[in-house]
Amino acid sequence: MAGLAWPEVAERVSAGAMGVLPVGAACKEHGPHLPMNTDQIQAEWFAQHLVQKRNVLVWPTVIYGSYPVFVDYPGSCSLEEDTFSRSVYEILHCIRYSGVLKIIIINTGISTISPLQAALGGLPQDVHVLLFNAYSGLHFKRARGEVEEQSGGTHADEIETSILLAIAPQRVAMDKAGGGLLHKQPGPLNRRDPQKPNYSPSGVIGDARLASVEKGKKLVEAILADLNELINASFPWKEEAETE
Repeated sequence: MAGLAWPEVAERVSAGAMGVLPVGAACKEHGPHLPMNTDQIQAEWFAQHLVQKRNVLVWPTVIYGSYPVFVDYPGSCSLEEDTFSRSVYEILHCIRYSGVLKIIIINTGISTISPLQAALGGLPQDVHVLLFNAYSGLHFKRARGEVEEQSGGTHADEIETSILLAIAPQRVAMDKAGGGLLHKQPGPLNRRDPQKPNYSPSGVIGDARLASVEKGKKLVEAILADLNELINASFPWKEEAETE
């Protein structure tokens, strides 16, 4: 949408395009081997999949959010939950004011789930918004159970690194991948003090060394299956032919 002139946006909306709002951090640490915008890369990749398959109009990615666990690492940025939730709420109102009444949020974060759910409250009755949390679907959980070798992990780990190897291998520095904290306690990560909870000098929760392209492809296929099932159940239509 950002690359179109407003009459072109209006034309697409009139043709029935569904709105897509990717949500993925651009400034959130992902260890020494993945870029700060790992979440953004994933959210935009899944949005691009919908562009190839369906009649959609993708809004610019929400790259700032609520990520309080990671603020001890340089470059990481976190908004208060209420600030983030209100921002998304107002963005959804803008999309709806453009005439789009079917919207899907593609969320690649975990701490963003609750404030995103809050953002949906109070929206007008005529707009239908789906919240897709990439790591919460049944297909993904099943695939994770099949490929995961690490004994614990949730961030910049075997799973997330495998996904990046599958969709953006040029952004992964596997020579810098390592192990990290395996079992996180409640509260933020800590990169400096071994005596305090959640000590992780690398910022990794899990073991990124176990990642592979093959695992990533299975995980990505599972996430896409969850995404398409959610859309088909709520906004059924025949898929358009995939573009070359």
